[in-house]
Amino acid sequence: MIDLHCHILPAIDDGAADMAEALALLRLAQQQGISHMVATPHVQSGYYDNSVTVITEALQGLRQAAAEAGIDIQLAAAAELRVEPQLIPLAERKALPLLGHYQNDMLLLLEFPHSHIPPGSDKLIKYLARLGYRIMVAHPERNRELQQEPTKINQLKRLDCLFQLTAASVLGVMGDKPMQLARQYLNDGIFTVVATDCHSLKRRPPQLAQAKEQIASWLSPELAQQLCVDTPAQISQSLFASATGVRVAS
Repeated sequence: MIDLHCHILPAIDDGAADMAEALALLRLAQQQGISHMVATPHVQSGYYDNSVTVITEALQGLRQAAAEAGIDIQLAAAAELRVEPQLIPLAERKALPLLGHYQNDMLLLLEFPHSHIPPGSDKLIKYLARLGYRIMVAHPERNRELQQEPTKINQLKRLDCLFQLTAASVLGVMGDKPMQLARQYLNDGIFTVVATDCHSLKRRPPQLAQAKEQIASWLSPELAQQLCVDTPAQISQSLFASATGVRVAS
């Protein structure tokens, strides 16, 4: 399996606190059957001012430590970008880490606040599209505005967005509402990939294998394979082909 959204780079956001925890998360992921992971640290002005340079250096450190620990997981990195005006100059400078490529489009992982979809998000997404970027929305099933009005996701679909489902939502770990909306959106064919969004050993450890099994039970093994393996492999291929494991717009 391939995990496209996780917070395993140590000490640069609210994910793994240090290298020991990062390696412990990798060991859990390996036990799950995860072979590739794309670390996606938060980028949010004033909170997590992570740059391509910071992310690349953290990735190289984790790659080296994982190799020395005998952990056989391929690692790359992108970012989970908070919706905010500051993304515009970063996009214009080609300073946003790509999640990969989908149908030849450059893909960014974009996060809304859990409470709502901020006004103007559609304009930001349209502007990024004009610069050549396509958006994957992180964990829409956890957004309270979408929980109250699930059909609002159609506004994002019309903007050609893709959607990432959190494994823990499928399992009910995030609560009843995220699980119910996850199942509804799965039935509607909304999601593009499933990812762990793992943060720590206690707070959302990797549970991709369990989510894959649950989706296979709810819908079909073929869909579970597509969401957890096939499509993530397609998206991340360019990252794992890169020597640094991090890519930006060319």
